[in-house]
Amino acid sequence: MINALLNAFFRRRTGRFKKFESIPFEIQQDQLLKLLRMAAHTEFGKTYNFAKIHSVEEYRKQVPLFYYEDYKSYIDRVRQGEQNVIWPTPIRWLAKSSGTTDGKSKYIPVTTEGLQQCHYQGGRDALAVYASWYPDNQLFTGKCLTLGGSHQIDKLNEHVHTGDLSAILIQHLPFYIHWLRTPSLQTALLSNWEEKLEKITKEVIRQKVTSFAGVPSWNLVLMKHILEYTGKKNMLEVWPSVELFIHGGISFKPYKDQYYKLFPSSSMHYLETYNASEGFFAVQDNPHDESMLLMLDYGIFYEFIPVDRLKEDPPPVCHIGEVKPHTDYAMVISSCNGLWRYIVGDTVKFTSVYPHKIVITGRTKHFINAFGEELIVENAEKALAEACKATGALVNEYTVAPVYFGDHRKGTHEWIVEFEKQPNDIQLFIDVLDKTLMELNSDYEAKRYKSITMDKPVVRVVKKGTFYQWCRQKNKLGGQNKIPRLFNERTYAEEILKLNY
Repeated sequence: MINALLNAFFRRRTGRFKKFESIPFEIQQDQLLKLLRMAAHTEFGKTYNFAKIHSVEEYRKQVPLFYYEDYKSYIDRVRQGEQNVIWPTPIRWLAKSSGTTDGKSKYIPVTTEGLQQCHYQGGRDALAVYASWYPDNQLFTGKCLTLGGSHQIDKLNEHVHTGDLSAILIQHLPFYIHWLRTPSLQTALLSNWEEKLEKITKEVIRQKVTSFAGVPSWNLVLMKHILEYTGKKNMLEVWPSVELFIHGGISFKPYKDQYYKLFPSSSMHYLETYNASEGFFAVQDNPHDESMLLMLDYGIFYEFIPVDRLKEDPPPVCHIGEVKPHTDYAMVISSCNGLWRYIVGDTVKFTSVYPHKIVITGRTKHFINAFGEELIVENAEKALAEACKATGALVNEYTVAPVYFGDHRKGTHEWIVEFEKQPNDIQLFIDVLDKTLMELNSDYEAKRYKSITMDKPVVRVVKKGTFYQWCRQKNKLGGQNKIPRLFNERTYAEEILKLNY
C-alpha cells in the first residue's frame, strides 16, 4: 500500500513538465523576477539595484558575469558569518566543492530555499520520472542506499559550517525519509572513507536494497568491496530486489559495462541526474534517451555562453529562448542559493529545444587544446567507449594529458588508463580511439592529418588501484570526488604515473 501511494504521489509532478515545453521562457523569467524581489534588500541586491529590474534584458545590463574568483569576496564574508549579503535568509551551510581535484576548494552557499526548492525537488522529480516509466515498480518496498562523500563538518564560526554537499543533504533530510534509506546516519556521515566502506558493507548486506544513488565510480568501488566481502558472484545475489541506480556527477559511459555485469538483469534500470554543489539542474526523462530535461522551476534562472566565445569581453549570453541545439555552452546561473550570474564551470549541449534537453560535455577548464585540437570530455568518452567495444576492454579510470613537442618527437595525447579488463589488442584499441576522435572532432582530425602536427595517441596502462591510491594521497577518497579526465597540463598525469613505478 505504501509503495502504491508513494508512486502515485510522485507521478503527479510529471504533468508540470509539459509546461517546460510550451512556455519555457515565461517560466524562466518568472523565476528570475521572484529571485530579484526576494533579494532586493540584500547588499548585493542594493548594489545592483534589483528593485528597478523588471526584465531579463535589464538584468543582463545591470549585473555582470561572475567566475568563482570574482564572487569569492562575497562568499568569504558569508563564511565569516555575515548575513543578508547575497541572500535574505540566513546561510548556515557552505558546500565544499569536490568538483576540483587540486588543493583549492570552492565554497558554495547552501540556503534553506536551495535545499527545499532545488536539491530535494530534484530528488523527488527523479523518483517521479521513474514512477512514470515503470508504474509497477517496487521501489518503496525496500531501501535506497545513498553513498555520500567523505564527510567532515568544518565549523568556521558559531553560525556557519562547511561540508560535502552530499553530507549536507543527508543530514537535513526529514526524519521520515531515513526510514527509506540506508546506511544509518551515523555511518553515512563518517569522515574516513575506508572505515565507512567497511561499515556500509556490513550494514547493507543484511537489508532489502531496491535502489542506490551517487557517483558511478565510487559506487563501483563499494559494489566490488561488497562482492569481495560476501563471496557472491554478482550484486543480484546480495540484493535480489534491486531495480534502480540514480547516478550523476560524472559520465556513466566508462562504467556502464561493468554495472551490466554486476547487475545482470533486464529489470535493472539506470537514471541520470545533473546535481552539483551549485544546484540540481536536470533529470533524464526518457529511459531510451541519455539526454536530460533541464528543470526550469527550481529557483534557478539559466543563461548560456557559447564556449567558443567565452573569452570575449563581454561574451554573448543567451537565455533559454535563444539557445540552439548542438552548440557547446558554458552554463550561468542565478539561484536561490545566493549565486548571481555565476559561471558554474560545466559545459552543456542542447540535444533538443522545446523541450530543452541537455547532455554534459565537460568543464570549461577540463579540455585539451595544446595544439589547437579543442578536445572535450564528450569526445574522449565516446572514443573510449568505441575502443572498448572493439577490443572487449573495460575501463576503471582514465585521464588524458598532452605530450608537447620535443627535439625528436611530435606532439600527442597521453592516455593513462586503468583497465578492469585489458583490451585483447592494445594497438587496435589505440587505432579505434584515434579514428573515433577524428570522426568526432574536426579540429583533432586536422591536427592529426598525415601526423604533421600530432602523432597517434599514446596509451599508458597502469596497474589496478593506481587512481584509488592517487585519490587517497590527495585526500579525495569517496562520494563526490572526481578524477580529472582531461587537463591541458601534465600535473595530474605525472603524479599518477609516478605511483605506477
